[in-house]
Amino acid sequence: MDNEQYVLGLDFGTDSVRALIIETSTGREMASEVSYYPRWAKGLYCDPDKNQFRQHPLDYIESMEAAVKGALAKMPAGSGARVVGIGVDTTGSTPCAIDRNGLPLALRDEERENPNAMFILWKDHTAVREAAEINQIAKNWGGVDYTKYEGGVYSSEWFWAKILHVLREDPRIREHAYSWIEHCDWIPALLTGVQDPAAIKRSRCAAGHKAMWHQEWNGLPPEEFLTRIDPLLAGWRERLYQETYTSDVKAGHLTAEWAERLGLRPGIAVAVGAFDAHMGAVGAEITEATLVKIMGTSTCDIMIAAPEVIGDKLIAGICGQVDGSVIPGHIGLEAGQSAYGDVYAWFRKLLCWPLEAILPETTLVNPELVDKLQAKIEAKILVKLAAEAAQLPSGETTLIALDWLNGRRTPYADQTLKGAVAGLTLGTTAPKFYRALVEATAFGARAIVERFREEGIAIDQVIAIGGIAKKSDFVMQVTADVLNMPIKVARSEQACALGAAMFGAVAAGVYSSVCDAQTRMGSGFDKTYAPQPEAAQKYQEAYQRYLELGRILERQLQTL
Repeated sequence: MDNEQYVLGLDFGTDSVRALIIETSTGREMASEVSYYPRWAKGLYCDPDKNQFRQHPLDYIESMEAAVKGALAKMPAGSGARVVGIGVDTTGSTPCAIDRNGLPLALRDEERENPNAMFILWKDHTAVREAAEINQIAKNWGGVDYTKYEGGVYSSEWFWAKILHVLREDPRIREHAYSWIEHCDWIPALLTGVQDPAAIKRSRCAAGHKAMWHQEWNGLPPEEFLTRIDPLLAGWRERLYQETYTSDVKAGHLTAEWAERLGLRPGIAVAVGAFDAHMGAVGAEITEATLVKIMGTSTCDIMIAAPEVIGDKLIAGICGQVDGSVIPGHIGLEAGQSAYGDVYAWFRKLLCWPLEAILPETTLVNPELVDKLQAKIEAKILVKLAAEAAQLPSGETTLIALDWLNGRRTPYADQTLKGAVAGLTLGTTAPKFYRALVEATAFGARAIVERFREEGIAIDQVIAIGGIAKKSDFVMQVTADVLNMPIKVARSEQACALGAAMFGAVAAGVYSSVCDAQTRMGSGFDKTYAPQPEAAQKYQEAYQRYLELGRILERQLQTL
């Protein structure tokens, strides 16, 4: 139809960027494309032994261009001219040092191979020491505790800890950086041609959840507090921002240069960015008393509540409570697990070690067949493990695991923690071990639910999105049994990009509010996992063992 309008949702994940083109009137997904970050795929600029995970801004630029062009190539000719708005979500906290012209330092020739000049990915835990110092000062400096709206615990995954770590480590960054920017703020600024760091519209979502921004103290924490942490933080506050914006606000208009590069019309609206989980919750049609679980390499758990429900309550141990971070007019609540799918991927890699270390040395088969065998087994191993593990009785193995393989995000962030497995016997099999890991991630999810409920936040339903929710019946059923609540799975394969597109539609003026966009563009649900009463009862006992094991081992695991 000649009057059809489209919006574009850009979802920058850990490994790739997804471009999704949505029909505004119906929410119909017209086309999508995924483009993987080429440097990241090679493991460049990362050192897992040091928990260092950095991403080059060129990965974002090149993959975004490829994804948008790829999606448009699947549409009728001229469809790009019907795109009226763009929404952007990214991982976070993923900050980067920028110069006076808003350019990430890694895009300058002299810093192009310097990991400290790149975006510091959400899962980078190099700033554990700095986070500990922020927490110590916040609780003891004699003034306001600026972590109080962040759950009372500041994480090494977040903005200020990462900045301080890089400033301490790298004098070149100290010399050349003028300001810092979150990934979700940089992409809209790039697309709209805003170069002055002071003119960039900063995300309320990112600032409130990760940078200790709050209306109560008129923005970011004051200079006095920041310099008490370390004098290296002097001057940064004034070169960052004071105002923040919700993502229904227009960040600017698409430049002619980027319109040509992407195949779109110049001048269309680009919404203020936000984090993937928060926009994913919108795409999943979040409402009050609903917990949305974004289940991928890690999890983010998102809720919204009316301001009168929260009142002056401070919800301890979560990842922030921020007005407008999810839906304007509501308080956004965030929690999550630092490792989820990453736990299963670790176990797969562990079991596949002989394929990498021994199989290539054999002379029994040719190298081409070796590669095919490796790929086949790696692709099938978790599927087979899940099938075998599903046959085991719920909660009846001797194993109890702790899911802190990448630290703990919620309850009470602590990235010094490590994982553990107890109850091993000579009868422990790979499927039993895998089931224990899946149960551990489900127990971690339940600990988050209990933390909200202990603070009087009702949870009436659970909605799941993300790769695991779509691909693993076994994981989802165990999680439903452990939570003892039904879990609805959003129909959209790309709920985060869909949520971003909804914000793009509001910024473009197609809809007057995010709730209106949800009503018209939501995709609904395609499956519900109901808890099995007998399994739920058994998991109640197993969950208590999980909690007890955590209490016994927590201090020891922090010091390993």
